[in-house]
Amino acid sequence: MLGLKLPTDPRWADIANKNIEEILIDHAWCEQKAASTAISLIVNYPEYPELVTAMIALSREEMGHFKMVHDKILARNIEMGWDRKDEYVVQLLKFFPKGGSRKTQLIHRLLIAGLIEARSCERFRLLSEKLEDKELAEFYKNLMISEANHYTMFLKFARKYGDREVVDKKWNDLLEFEGKMIQGLGNKETIHG
Repeated sequence: MLGLKLPTDPRWADIANKNIEEILIDHAWCEQKAASTAISLIVNYPEYPELVTAMIALSREEMGHFKMVHDKILARNIEMGWDRKDEYVVQLLKFFPKGGSRKTQLIHRLLIAGLIEARSCERFRLLSEKLEDKELAEFYKNLMISEANHYTMFLKFARKYGDREVVDKKWNDLLEFEGKMIQGLGNKETIHG
Protein backbone atom coordinates (compact mmCIF):
# COMPACT_ATOMS: atom_id res chain seq x y z
CA MET A 1 0.00 0.00 0.00
CA LEU A 2 2.72 2.50 0.92
CA GLY A 3 4.85 1.83 -2.15
CA LEU A 4 8.10 1.90 -0.17
CA LYS A 5 10.87 0.14 -2.10
CA LEU A 6 12.75 -1.12 0.95
CA PRO A 7 11.11 -2.03 4.25
CA THR A 8 12.71 -1.00 7.50
CA ASP A 9 15.20 -3.50 8.85
CA PRO A 10 13.26 -5.34 11.60
CA ARG A 11 16.25 -4.85 13.92
CA TRP A 12 15.27 -1.17 14.12
CA ALA A 13 12.42 -2.27 16.42
CA ASP A 14 15.00 -3.76 18.79
CA ILE A 15 16.83 -0.42 18.85
CA ALA A 16 13.51 1.32 19.56
CA ASN A 17 12.67 -1.06 22.42
CA LYS A 18 16.01 -0.39 24.08
CA ASN A 19 15.79 3.39 23.57
CA ILE A 20 12.09 4.20 23.95
CA GLU A 21 12.80 7.53 25.65
CA GLU A 22 14.81 8.71 22.63
CA ILE A 23 12.11 7.43 20.26
CA LEU A 24 9.44 9.40 22.12
CA ILE A 25 11.53 12.58 22.10
CA ASP A 26 12.30 12.28 18.41
CA HIS A 27 8.68 11.43 17.66
CA ALA A 28 7.48 14.56 19.48
CA TRP A 29 9.76 16.70 17.34
CA CYS A 30 8.57 14.91 14.18
CA GLU A 31 4.96 15.75 15.01
CA GLN A 32 5.88 19.38 15.63
CA LYS A 33 7.69 19.54 12.28
CA ALA A 34 4.72 17.95 10.52
CA ALA A 35 2.48 20.69 11.93
CA SER A 36 5.02 23.30 10.84
CA THR A 37 5.08 21.85 7.32
CA ALA A 38 1.29 22.13 7.10
CA ILE A 39 1.43 25.75 8.28
CA SER A 40 4.23 26.50 5.82
CA LEU A 41 2.11 25.18 2.95
CA ILE A 42 -0.74 27.46 4.05
CA VAL A 43 1.56 30.48 4.21
CA ASN A 44 3.33 29.79 0.91
CA TYR A 45 0.40 28.56 -1.22
CA PRO A 46 -2.73 30.49 -0.19
CA GLU A 47 -3.97 30.42 -3.78
CA TYR A 48 -4.94 26.75 -3.35
CA PRO A 49 -8.01 26.94 -1.07
CA GLU A 50 -8.63 23.18 -0.94
CA LEU A 51 -5.01 22.61 0.10
CA VAL A 52 -5.22 25.39 2.71
CA THR A 53 -8.36 23.86 4.20
CA ALA A 54 -6.72 20.42 4.39
CA MET A 55 -3.53 21.87 5.89
CA ILE A 56 -5.49 23.72 8.58
CA ALA A 57 -6.99 20.41 9.65
CA LEU A 58 -3.63 18.65 9.37
CA SER A 59 -1.79 21.24 11.47
CA ARG A 60 -4.38 20.82 14.21
CA GLU A 61 -4.16 17.04 14.05
CA GLU A 62 -0.36 17.02 14.10
CA MET A 63 -0.29 19.38 17.08
CA GLY A 64 -2.77 17.04 18.75
CA HIS A 65 -0.35 14.18 18.10
CA PHE A 66 2.49 16.31 19.46
CA LYS A 67 0.47 16.86 22.64
CA MET A 68 -0.23 13.14 22.99
CA VAL A 69 3.46 12.26 22.64
CA HIS A 70 4.46 15.14 24.89
CA ASP A 71 2.03 13.88 27.53
CA LYS A 72 3.73 10.46 27.38
CA ILE A 73 7.11 12.17 27.77
CA LEU A 74 5.88 14.10 30.82
CA ALA A 75 4.28 11.01 32.35
CA ARG A 76 7.62 9.21 32.12
CA ASN A 77 9.56 12.17 33.56
CA ILE A 78 11.64 12.45 30.41
CA GLU A 79 13.28 15.75 29.51
CA MET A 80 12.33 16.64 25.95
CA GLY A 81 15.53 18.48 25.15
CA TRP A 82 16.35 20.37 22.00
CA ASP A 83 15.35 19.53 18.46
CA ARG A 84 17.82 17.55 16.38
CA LYS A 85 18.34 17.36 12.66
CA ASP A 86 16.42 14.57 10.98
CA GLU A 87 19.07 13.10 8.65
CA TYR A 88 16.36 11.24 6.74
CA VAL A 89 14.55 14.47 5.87
CA VAL A 90 17.81 16.31 5.15
CA GLN A 91 18.73 13.67 2.57
CA LEU A 92 15.24 13.57 1.03
CA LEU A 93 15.26 17.33 0.52
CA LYS A 94 18.32 16.97 -1.71
CA PHE A 95 16.46 14.81 -4.24
CA PHE A 96 14.57 17.46 -6.19
CA PRO A 97 16.54 20.29 -7.78
CA LYS A 98 16.07 23.78 -6.39
CA GLY A 99 14.12 26.31 -8.38
CA GLY A 100 11.40 25.81 -10.93
CA SER A 101 7.90 27.21 -10.97
CA ARG A 102 5.85 27.71 -7.81
CA LYS A 103 3.67 24.80 -8.87
CA THR A 104 6.68 22.53 -9.38
CA GLN A 105 8.04 23.51 -5.97
CA LEU A 106 4.63 22.78 -4.43
CA ILE A 107 4.46 19.34 -6.05
CA HIS A 108 7.96 18.51 -4.82
CA ARG A 109 7.06 19.57 -1.27
CA LEU A 110 3.86 17.51 -1.38
CA LEU A 111 5.69 14.41 -2.62
CA ILE A 112 8.40 14.67 0.03
CA ALA A 113 5.79 15.23 2.75
CA GLY A 114 3.86 12.22 1.48
CA LEU A 115 6.93 10.02 1.58
CA ILE A 116 7.84 11.13 5.11
CA GLU A 117 4.30 10.24 6.20
CA ALA A 118 4.51 6.85 4.43
CA ARG A 119 7.78 5.97 6.14
CA SER A 120 6.42 7.17 9.49
CA CYS A 121 3.36 4.98 8.98
CA GLU A 122 5.59 1.98 8.29
CA ARG A 123 7.71 2.68 11.37
CA PHE A 124 4.63 3.13 13.55
CA ARG A 125 3.37 -0.25 12.32
CA LEU A 126 6.64 -1.83 13.43
CA LEU A 127 6.40 -0.13 16.81
CA SER A 128 2.80 -1.27 17.20
CA GLU A 129 3.83 -4.87 16.53
CA LYS A 130 7.21 -5.05 18.28
CA LEU A 131 7.21 -2.76 21.30
CA GLU A 132 7.36 -4.59 24.61
CA ASP A 133 5.41 -1.72 26.22
CA LYS A 134 1.85 -2.72 25.24
CA GLU A 135 0.38 0.70 26.01
CA LEU A 136 2.82 2.33 23.62
CA ALA A 137 2.26 -0.42 21.05
CA GLU A 138 -1.46 0.41 21.02
CA PHE A 139 -0.65 4.14 20.86
CA TYR A 140 1.46 3.59 17.73
CA LYS A 141 -1.18 1.38 16.15
CA ASN A 142 -3.66 4.25 16.34
CA LEU A 143 -1.15 6.78 14.99
CA MET A 144 -0.27 4.46 12.10
CA ILE A 145 -3.79 4.86 10.70
CA SER A 146 -3.51 8.67 10.72
CA GLU A 147 -0.14 8.59 8.99
CA ALA A 148 -1.55 6.43 6.18
CA ASN A 149 -4.29 8.98 5.63
CA HIS A 150 -1.74 11.80 5.53
CA TYR A 151 0.42 10.01 2.98
CA THR A 152 -2.49 9.50 0.59
CA MET A 153 -3.69 13.09 1.05
CA PHE A 154 -0.33 14.58 0.06
CA LEU A 155 -0.07 12.31 -2.97
CA LYS A 156 -3.63 13.17 -4.01
CA PHE A 157 -2.87 16.90 -3.91
CA ALA A 158 0.36 16.45 -5.89
CA ARG A 159 -1.58 14.57 -8.59
CA LYS A 160 -4.35 17.16 -8.55
CA TYR A 161 -2.03 20.14 -9.08
CA GLY A 162 0.36 18.50 -11.54
CA ASP A 163 0.22 16.37 -14.65
CA ARG A 164 -0.58 12.88 -13.34
CA GLU A 165 2.00 11.14 -15.52
CA VAL A 166 4.78 13.56 -14.56
CA VAL A 167 3.85 13.44 -10.87
CA ASP A 168 3.74 9.64 -10.85
CA LYS A 169 7.18 9.51 -12.51
CA LYS A 170 8.59 11.90 -9.89
CA TRP A 171 6.93 9.87 -7.12
CA ASN A 172 8.41 6.61 -8.38
CA ASP A 173 11.86 8.20 -8.78
CA LEU A 174 11.63 9.59 -5.25
CA LEU A 175 10.61 6.15 -3.92
CA GLU A 176 13.64 4.57 -5.66
CA PHE A 177 15.94 7.21 -4.21
CA GLU A 178 14.49 6.75 -0.72
CA GLY A 179 14.83 2.97 -0.99
CA LYS A 180 18.56 3.29 -1.63
CA MET A 181 18.93 6.03 0.96
CA ILE A 182 17.18 4.04 3.72
CA GLN A 183 19.83 1.30 3.47
CA GLY A 184 22.22 3.61 5.30
CA LEU A 185 19.66 4.49 7.95
CA GLY A 186 17.56 2.51 10.40
CA ASN A 187 20.23 1.97 13.02
CA LYS A 188 19.50 4.94 15.27
CA GLU A 189 16.98 5.51 18.02
CA THR A 190 14.95 7.96 15.92
CA ILE A 191 11.66 7.60 14.06
CA HIS A 192 13.29 7.79 10.63
CA GLY A 193 16.49 6.05 11.59
